[in-house]
Amino acid sequence: MLTGNLLILVFILSLAALFFLILKLKLEPFIALIGVAFATALAVGIPAADVPGVVTTGFGETLIGVGILIGLGVIFGQFLAASGAIEKIAQAVLKVFGIQKSPMGLALTGTAVSIPVFFDAAFVILSGLIKSLSKKTGISIVSFVTALGVGLIVSHSMIAPTPGPLVVAENTNSDLGLFILYGIICAVPATIVGGYLYGMFIGRHVKSVVDLEETIAEKVAAEPKKEISTSLSFALLILPIFLILANTISQFWIGEGILSTIIGFIGDKNVALFISVIVAVVVLRPYISTSSQTLYSDAISSAGLIILVTGAGGAFGAVINQSGIGDHLIAVMQGWSIPVFILAFIFSQILRASLGSATVALVTTSSILGPLAGELGASPVLLGLAICAGAVGLSLPNDSGFWVVNKFGKLTIPQTLKAWTVGGFIAGLTALGMVYLLQALSGILPGLS
Repeated sequence: MLTGNLLILVFILSLAALFFLILKLKLEPFIALIGVAFATALAVGIPAADVPGVVTTGFGETLIGVGILIGLGVIFGQFLAASGAIEKIAQAVLKVFGIQKSPMGLALTGTAVSIPVFFDAAFVILSGLIKSLSKKTGISIVSFVTALGVGLIVSHSMIAPTPGPLVVAENTNSDLGLFILYGIICAVPATIVGGYLYGMFIGRHVKSVVDLEETIAEKVAAEPKKEISTSLSFALLILPIFLILANTISQFWIGEGILSTIIGFIGDKNVALFISVIVAVVVLRPYISTSSQTLYSDAISSAGLIILVTGAGGAFGAVINQSGIGDHLIAVMQGWSIPVFILAFIFSQILRASLGSATVALVTTSSILGPLAGELGASPVLLGLAICAGAVGLSLPNDSGFWVVNKFGKLTIPQTLKAWTVGGFIAGLTALGMVYLLQALSGILPGLS
């Protein structure tokens, strides 16, 4: 197999080939991703007999996590939209934040929701609001996608008890309560800058192309039978989030037993969304004039392509992981002589970009640098947060989350890069800036010495 800097070269060339196939040759992303995954695996020296297994395993393991979730999420969103529930929720957000600041409302909602709910699940559940808010406000869809995506990934990467930050807190031997508190203090400005401010900026410079067929479909779409209430709309949207959150809380407050087992089962993200779909199908029937069969058919048709592309992104990411590029980058960066927080940020950022997983970047970086906090003369909490800041941005096509944002946000590949990838990077830099601000105030703040 290839070793050293040749691995980095192959990784860069594989991304270039992927962009060329999708953007210039207009090849379907699913086919392009699978093709580049096979070619990259052979290029890095994975034995030809093992290549199909690596690719298919990466595809399958990705869909283990999000396959059912995507299918149920699309159906759930279809019923909420057909009943008018999404419109009601959008109106409520506008009422609280106003038209111009509605993307900030969505961004901060995402930041709060993604603490107990995994990124993929939260984006799927909340993505229905994007189109509705854009239509009502006249603000670009790109702005809302950036706001929601960045808001979700910031808390996913920085605020425990999300698994990644939780492991970072453990590996840096940080007090968990303080880690959560300062994580929130860093996350909110990061969300506002990278999600809201940058989202508004990029939305003015990148125009989303709305599919003509979708526009026509909207014009002929049947109106709801009767108007749904705002309270019922929010209740249905919050139901899966509540079930997942109940499971998270029960792990801390309820001991092992029948009750914890039941809550753990219904709070699993797939089960929670399945229950929510069943409730939506039953409760929303009086508010929907379109036939259920039509809604199911449209949802499953949309979900199929999303599932294929997301799985293919996971397959490409698995090949990159198998190549050993992560180990090479770790060995190279350990010899760099730069300030510790910047080192932690870059370390995590590069692993996040190359391996396509924020959680893997957090676990790997914190396991190496975390035990060295004392030796490096750094606050364990701030070192951990610098690591978390690095995992926020630079999501590339080897990250399955990139394709979730791309497909559910209905953006092109260049738009996804400009909005989601760059927005996350700016949010990460903002979070790193907050880490340095906290360090400057460490003399008067508790737990940072």
